[in-house]
Amino acid sequence: MSRAQAIGGAAERAAVAFLSAQGCEILGVNVRVGHLEIDVVARLDRTVLVVEVRSRGTSSWTSAFGSIDAKKRARVRTAGERLWDRRFRLDPQIDHLRFDTVSVTFDDRGQAHVEYVPAAF
Repeated sequence: MSRAQAIGGAAERAAVAFLSAQGCEILGVNVRVGHLEIDVVARLDRTVLVVEVRSRGTSSWTSAFGSIDAKKRARVRTAGERLWDRRFRLDPQIDHLRFDTVSVTFDDRGQAHVEYVPAAF
């Protein structure tokens, strides 16, 4: 496993812990929808959350949120829409699909700091 993969996994675990603490039910992590992948799928009340998790180092030229460009948003939206059609569209307990983002940064001690943007795009 590369360093980037290890950091990405730690960021996803931090995002899952944060979402769980906010009352979300985690439905899946690294959910495959055809050739696309959704970092975290969660549920909050009657809403399914498609969550893109990003992490960047302190020396990076862009922020984690800034790294979600139009192409990435389109891929996440396509994956979410396919997931909705295949799994949730006919579920009477689900009303909405929402696209959220989580930025995770790690301090010098390895402590995760989470920023969360609901309905990011």
